[in-house]
Amino acid sequence: MPKSKRVQVVTLTEAKSRKKGGRAEIMQKVREAVDSYDYVWVFSVEHMRNQYLKEFRRKLSTSRFFFGKNRVMAKALGNTAEEELADGLHQVSEALVGEVGLLFTNLDVEEARKQLEEFEASVYPRSGNTAAYRVVVPAGEVLRGHTKEPFPNNMEPQLRDLGMPTLLKQGKIVLNSDYVICEEGDKLTPQQAHLLKHFWEKMAVFKICLMCYWNKSGGFVSLKENAAAASDDEMDSE
Repeated sequence: MPKSKRVQVVTLTEAKSRKKGGRAEIMQKVREAVDSYDYVWVFSVEHMRNQYLKEFRRKLSTSRFFFGKNRVMAKALGNTAEEELADGLHQVSEALVGEVGLLFTNLDVEEARKQLEEFEASVYPRSGNTAAYRVVVPAGEVLRGHTKEPFPNNMEPQLRDLGMPTLLKQGKIVLNSDYVICEEGDKLTPQQAHLLKHFWEKMAVFKICLMCYWNKSGGFVSLKENAAAASDDEMDSE
């Protein structure tokens, strides 16, 4: 019987771990970025969408982004004061929790904050997000968007499957009564999120939120602590 071409002999001692090599490569790039740039920012992203993060990367093409693999990035910077590459960097590592990333840049603090905090984009909410406002589809022919565009009649079964009590009358999709897709504050179900997309309701906002930064001359600065201090000063002045 001929030998199957699918059967391959692999010498285990020669096999290479791609995962380990990938971690080492990321760590090396992070450490090189520490040497090449004056500032390291930690940022989080609300309503993450890859297309907008890529767009923002292009906007700040002279800077360097790292997103994801928090443990690897933290290890590269140093998890403790004894391990850190430079004074204060272990505090950056401590901030790498959740959906956050690193931005290495030579922009000064004011310009970096302006660039990051001004970049926003309206997006469709996803299942589990909180509804920003009430959305009601009025009785009669079902229309969507600010242009009040009618749905094609072949979408009627899909809308009905998503919970809308729609009917097809004379080639038009209609409702016999008002239908509430969501109330403000609702935790959206998959069905509600799909309906909001069909009705072009971009109620979520992709935006980058700055948490803290480190620079070679001044060390680590937490923006949360600064905000709290400013709030205390305002209360004292009152």
